[in-house]
Amino acid sequence: MALLSIILPSYNEEANIANTAARLKEVLEGADIPYELLFVSDGSRDNTYEEIQKLSVEDHRIRGIQFSRNFGKEAAIFAGLQLAKGSCCVVMDCDLQHPPEVIPEMYRLWRQGYDIVEGVKSDRGQESGLHRFFANVFYGLMSRVMKMDMRDTSDFKLLDRRVMEVLTELTERNTFFRALTFWAGFSSITVSYEVQKRTLGESKWSFMGLIRYAVSNTTSFTTAPLQMVTVTGMVFILASVILGAQTLFNYFTHNAVEGFTTVILLILIVGGLLMLSMGVIGHYIARIYEEVKGRPRYIIAKDTLKEEQLHEKKTE
Repeated sequence: MALLSIILPSYNEEANIANTAARLKEVLEGADIPYELLFVSDGSRDNTYEEIQKLSVEDHRIRGIQFSRNFGKEAAIFAGLQLAKGSCCVVMDCDLQHPPEVIPEMYRLWRQGYDIVEGVKSDRGQESGLHRFFANVFYGLMSRVMKMDMRDTSDFKLLDRRVMEVLTELTERNTFFRALTFWAGFSSITVSYEVQKRTLGESKWSFMGLIRYAVSNTTSFTTAPLQMVTVTGMVFILASVILGAQTLFNYFTHNAVEGFTTVILLILIVGGLLMLSMGVIGHYIARIYEEVKGRPRYIIAKDTLKEEQLHEKKTE
């Protein structure tokens, strides 16, 4: 059977590493699937990499890398895609909120000929009402752009080697993995799963962190916010023409009302809109600036495989 690579972005997850590796070993060996585990420590500040090192010594199927600093989950995913050796790979969270028990079904569907097996949430777990609202707004916007329903999608998915190569060949630095798998095309199918409760450690995502993540991914993948600025500007121009015509009519019929309330309100509204528009445009200019610099998505500081090879050379 073909080798399956499991890519596990990890940030300050020392409490989960051993448990995750054990659960995956149990499920994959039980399904007789050859595998490798690739833990990507995204600049963790705790002992995440040290825990990975211990496991890699005990089991050659486990490999870990450590970034020189925190580059973000997207960078960790793409590092895993570039280093994975399998004929296909599964990307999943290290905290086991993506259930390993679904992987054999994904693998079976891949063997039937599907290039992408998308994990779709049957529920959103224990998210707060505010989190659900913003998630629905964000993925509703992305669904309109992609012409596909992304509201219940996640990073939990299986990719064929061909898809992995297409994604790793992309030159852009600011990526949105979840949407890029839709953009890439290929034959796909979905499997549903229930989001599991985190049993060890704490979530590393704050509310503001999720907002920044959403803004970053939206602007890196679509120009919809810029188009919204244009549409809003056209609406205000139309409203200005109507209001101007009404003001002139009242003036010439001697029905004009004294006072500056309307003028002040219009200045505040238009001024606020202009500042917001400049902010959106500035964000896109910042994205262009980051892309033009051409810096790497990530920097690998440590690699358990290279450390093992170096140790073997020294002992020869």
